[in-house]
Amino acid sequence: MTILCVRFQLPPASEADLPQLLGMLEEFTPVVQALPPDGALADLRGAERYFGRDAVDLASVIRVRSLALYGVDCVIGAGPGPMLARVALRDAVPGTTCAVPDEPDAVVEFLAEKPVAALPGVGAATARTLDDYGLDTLGRVAAAPLSTLQRLVGAKTGRELHEKANGVDRGRVVPNAVSRSLATERPFGRDELDPGRHRRALLSAAEEIGARLRALDKVCRTLTLTVRYADRSATTRSRKLNEPTAHSPALTRAAYGMYEGLGLQRARVRAIALRAEGLDPADQASYQLTFDPVDERVRRIEEVADRARAKFGPRAVMPGGLAGRAA
Repeated sequence: MTILCVRFQLPPASEADLPQLLGMLEEFTPVVQALPPDGALADLRGAERYFGRDAVDLASVIRVRSLALYGVDCVIGAGPGPMLARVALRDAVPGTTCAVPDEPDAVVEFLAEKPVAALPGVGAATARTLDDYGLDTLGRVAAAPLSTLQRLVGAKTGRELHEKANGVDRGRVVPNAVSRSLATERPFGRDELDPGRHRRALLSAAEEIGARLRALDKVCRTLTLTVRYADRSATTRSRKLNEPTAHSPALTRAAYGMYEGLGLQRARVRAIALRAEGLDPADQASYQLTFDPVDERVRRIEEVADRARAKFGPRAVMPGGLAGRAA
């Protein structure tokens, strides 16, 4: 096992602690890939040789250091590749490391009884399609003819599913900089059922992300929404924006669109987080010109509001939907 998938047990509203935890992982290996909002992949091939210990032993050291230095426990999956490490993470519990065996036959056996949705990147729609044809476990998917899978879910997806179900892991850990993303989280005082309060939290988070981007003269290309529920599960959705932007109304529209797409009904929501990713300098971003005077007016008002907030505080100017509310 050379790859670790680590999920830190961060309390609500503590996503800002992720960068320093990733820095702790980088003390073991420079090949660390963030998995916002609370996880990371770490390639320990070089670390195993340097420290003279295998990945499972190093995972124990990482867990102890995370607890001792930051008071944060973590769950860890280990495997010969990123996909297998992420699957192993599903079976991991705090205090232990779930490791996938390194032998091909053992890998296939480990995956056989797992549901199809255990594979990273397999969504609910694909899982339902396969389940309708009795392909509800990875073992059955691995045994199915490739041509059958390709007819059901498409040529590319079918080929990838067949390979992954048979333990073929072609992924790699891609180091990325935490500075290329900005995140904010809105926890609720109690598990919240009201969609109106969910939307106000989204509006508040989008306004903050937009203001922070403009203060840094940055724009983002992708917005990611994470909704945390009362049972500690979470749903994450990402949307590539039509154009790189730091415009708060555009970020709000994207956030609302992702939220509506979840189709939540009576969901008990514990926290909502937004992350802006793919940050680029604002002066290098293209901007679609428009003849709409309203759009130009809104952007000018936004500039004035930013100056007012910089002088009088972040709540000096805010959307009417947030006025008089602690958001």
